[in-house]
Amino acid sequence: MTSAFKILPRYTYDDYCHWEGNWELIEGIPYAISPLPIPKHQAIANNLGAELRFALKKCKACKSYQPIDYKISEETVVGPDLLVVCGEITKKFLDFPPQLIAEILSPATEFKDRYTKFELYQQQKIKYYLLISPEAEEVEIYLLQNDAYKLDQKGRDFVYTFDFSECAAIIDFAEVFENT
Repeated sequence: MTSAFKILPRYTYDDYCHWEGNWELIEGIPYAISPLPIPKHQAIANNLGAELRFALKKCKACKSYQPIDYKISEETVVGPDLLVVCGEITKKFLDFPPQLIAEILSPATEFKDRYTKFELYQQQKIKYYLLISPEAEEVEIYLLQNDAYKLDQKGRDFVYTFDFSECAAIIDFAEVFENT
């Protein structure tokens, strides 16, 4: 009797750079990002992006970004829905941990966002991880404490102060869900 192995291909950042369409690469495994987000997803991303941009307007060190490549290693490149980066990005991708990552959940990505990326971002010591549900119109804010994420706030109509390395951002989440 023989034993069968599964040999799965592993890809790298160089492979990723040649692919067409939208992809993420996690530990050498490619994940397609499709279809494009629904309008409510986009409205929430735009509203949160605008709130963060306004809150960080006077901060010289921190900026908010909507999807950019965050290259964690040669075999892991993700494209979070929204990031706050404190420091200068000198390459065509982010190569150091941001202060905040927000993922807007969809049926196709919720499991990956809640489990795979949750662990990945926790290992990278990203201070804040937000999971936003368009369907429930609520946000879960996880704060890194003692190298582990703890749920710090959950809901819809609340104001939260994010304390970044160089500045703070006060966000009214009722505004994030307005007109979505």
